[in-house]
Amino acid sequence: MTKFSIVGGGWRSEFFLRIAKELPDLFEIPAMLVRNAVRAEELRKDWGVKTVTSLDEVIDDRPDFVVTSLSWDSNPIFLKELAARNMPVLSETPPAKTVEEMVELCDLVKAGAKIQVAEQYFLQPEHAARIAVARSGKLGDVFQAQVSVCHGYHGISLLRRLLGIEFESAVISARWLSETVVGGPDRNGRPPKEERLDKQQQLVAHLDFGDRSGVFDFVGSMYHSYIRSHRVLVRGPKGEINGDRVRYLQSFDTPIDFQLKRIDMGQTGNLDGHFHSGIIGGEQWLYRNPFPFARLMDDEIAIAGCLQGMAEFVQGGPQIYPLEEACQDHYLSILMNESADSGLTVTSKTQPWAT
Repeated sequence: MTKFSIVGGGWRSEFFLRIAKELPDLFEIPAMLVRNAVRAEELRKDWGVKTVTSLDEVIDDRPDFVVTSLSWDSNPIFLKELAARNMPVLSETPPAKTVEEMVELCDLVKAGAKIQVAEQYFLQPEHAARIAVARSGKLGDVFQAQVSVCHGYHGISLLRRLLGIEFESAVISARWLSETVVGGPDRNGRPPKEERLDKQQQLVAHLDFGDRSGVFDFVGSMYHSYIRSHRVLVRGPKGEINGDRVRYLQSFDTPIDFQLKRIDMGQTGNLDGHFHSGIIGGEQWLYRNPFPFARLMDDEIAIAGCLQGMAEFVQGGPQIYPLEEACQDHYLSILMNESADSGLTVTSKTQPWAT
């Protein structure tokens, strides 16, 4: 049983509460630090969770680690305070707003602080399956990835994983595009009450890593829209992934073509329960849900993976998403915005965390 407490009581914090509720044999939440009295009462009433108003009270409950679910401005402050108390932390994304703040946090890690970041997209089932194919060698050495899935640092994290990029320098050219789209449901899934037109800013960027390149494309309505779909394209000399389709050459004259097939239980008469089982490609499992039987959506499965990875890390296991990677992803995201704002091409520099 892993015990983790939460600092923050915003919308995102409820993802962790749902995960703990669905996986009571794995996770327990001793307390949440919520200083807004009204919000604290809501959480106590809706979730039965203990709420406190100070970090000392959080530490007194002796959690294995703390999850910060805070604003960009507040998060680095609490990370520093928790590091000073020798408390391991799974941080919100991004860990800090500026490069200078991220360098300070990485210095804490160099000094021994245990900080990881709850970046979840590469752990979502379909993305995890694509990454498995990209790394299998079937496509050859992947040289291009195009991702239109999620914003900023999240999208960069997928690009880097698909391309096998670590801290290599990038030449970035980005532009803002304007569009108008009919609004969809809100972030709680409630449908719109009337037709409305939303003006959106679409960010399109090309990242040149030399022998590999990425295309980032995102508009905010993609998270909650009936009519804006996600797109992923990955290419190597021997094949490609296009959405849920994989094509590659077994030999120069033998093409193989298969679909990334999602297996969900509880459908078409199946009585095993309602949960995601995994992703099959051809004749093999490319991804197996590590939390079967739990009623979790893909994003929650991925966040649960972050929690499990953090639990293993504090017990001496490997890191699942190091602070340094999170800083690199956010740094490249900052540069994308700078390029789009200025209309100029920018080049990343090697940052202290890269060493």
